[in-house]
Amino acid sequence: MTQKWVGRFAPTPSGPLHFGSLVAALGSYLIARQRQGQWLLRIEDIDPPREMPGAAQDILSTLEAFGFEWDGPVTYQSQRTAAYEQALDLLHSKSLVYQCDCSRKIVIERNDGVYDKYCRNRDLIDIGDSAIRIKFDPTFAKFNDEIFGHCEFNQQVFCQDFVVRRRDGLFAYQLAVVVDDIDFGINHIVRGADILDSTPRQNFLYHCFDKSAPSYFHLPLVTDESGHKYSKSKFFPAVEPAKACEWILKAYIHLGQKPPETDQIDKPDELLNWAVSNFELNKISKQPIAYPTDRGGEITT
Repeated sequence: MTQKWVGRFAPTPSGPLHFGSLVAALGSYLIARQRQGQWLLRIEDIDPPREMPGAAQDILSTLEAFGFEWDGPVTYQSQRTAAYEQALDLLHSKSLVYQCDCSRKIVIERNDGVYDKYCRNRDLIDIGDSAIRIKFDPTFAKFNDEIFGHCEFNQQVFCQDFVVRRRDGLFAYQLAVVVDDIDFGINHIVRGADILDSTPRQNFLYHCFDKSAPSYFHLPLVTDESGHKYSKSKFFPAVEPAKACEWILKAYIHLGQKPPETDQIDKPDELLNWAVSNFELNKISKQPIAYPTDRGGEITT
């Protein structure tokens, strides 16, 4: 029996939807819909210090204005703390995690910022001021990506024991995203190549939970002319719903696709339907693509 395709888009509400996120949303949507699969939506609001008030609703409204239709209700990580606690308890029961009271400053001073397993065998007791790290297995440094092919992150920085719960008590991205994807049956992950190096850690977590890892499709990054990732942190402007079709076409072209020969498709939902029918996965580039911007920061093509 063929497994039903289940994909997702999972933005962080640290600001309005920008072009880089639109590329990830479009790529994941087209690949899922072309295979008659599900496309779920998750808001990764697990890190309050990074979040912008009202950003989650703004992202949802923008996606709707752009014609995206997701399956089922929106999931919010902030409402799933119990699931992450349960997952962490399971890791504890398997003796896969340990307390670590090393500050970032100490790790930098001791080993240039790469964690050296200092607390692995110290048997610290959790007194509320320590992080929890997992005993990473470096054999998971290799994996296959459907776009990039064979990938290997065997440098020391990628093979260190990583944090699954922070010192401030917040659950780390790596743990939360894997627990969510397992619980909601996500079996195909399409996202930006900026998260490519997180894949070994996430695959290791799947192994720890006795689950099969999904298939991965990492999309080419959007950069400015200096090679910087096009993101909210660089203060690039949000995509504008009033120009939805224009932005969708820019994202579609970024994914290596040929735009329609007619300019008569002037509704976002119709443009998305056309794109689903004409999308070719093998046209996607592995290389980051730079875009010039005008003085206001808007992409010009």
